[in-house]
Amino acid sequence: MTVSRLMTRGAGALVALSLFSFSASAQGAASHAAPAAQAPASPRDSLSAKIGTADIKVNYGRPSKRGRTIFNGLSDMKWGMVWRTGANEATHLTTNKTLSFGGKDVPAGTYTLFTLLQENLKWELIVNKQTKQWGTAYDAKQDLVRIPMTVTSNNAVVEKMEIQVKPAGNGGEIVVMWDNYKAVAPFTVK
Repeated sequence: MTVSRLMTRGAGALVALSLFSFSASAQGAASHAAPAAQAPASPRDSLSAKIGTADIKVNYGRPSKRGRTIFNGLSDMKWGMVWRTGANEATHLTTNKTLSFGGKDVPAGTYTLFTLLQENLKWELIVNKQTKQWGTAYDAKQDLVRIPMTVTSNNAVVEKMEIQVKPAGNGGEIVVMWDNYKAVAPFTVK
């Protein structure tokens, strides 16, 4: 072989070796890169519903059970306590029409929702006039109405808390489901 041919083969091998080294170091760098951001434990969620002539929106944090005892287990969810009905920032309800919960009216506007938890399943949905606060910043003086809820125990466990607004009867209902409880507050639209 001539010297020029040896040099060409040597240069080709050197290029191939360099490409292999670059590829391997890039893979190593990727494996040492910062981990992807974790999803929040209680992500925000929102829903919109049209019930009759009312446009209703709810924005709330969705905590997960994660193997915990929820009702009467978590420190801020003991029987007799007011719960933020979600996680983190206060849960907000917005309606463009008056909603009537068994004769207790909630005029068009934006409010926060809390729930009075009772061991005897006589829960109350609290519609509060204070808005844009952290969920644990509850001020009872700002309560607009307290609405009795029908609470049942589910056979299936709901892992991630959920709020629904759906048609029912001559109006609709606000449904809160988490763990093995389902709480319902029916309403009509005025």
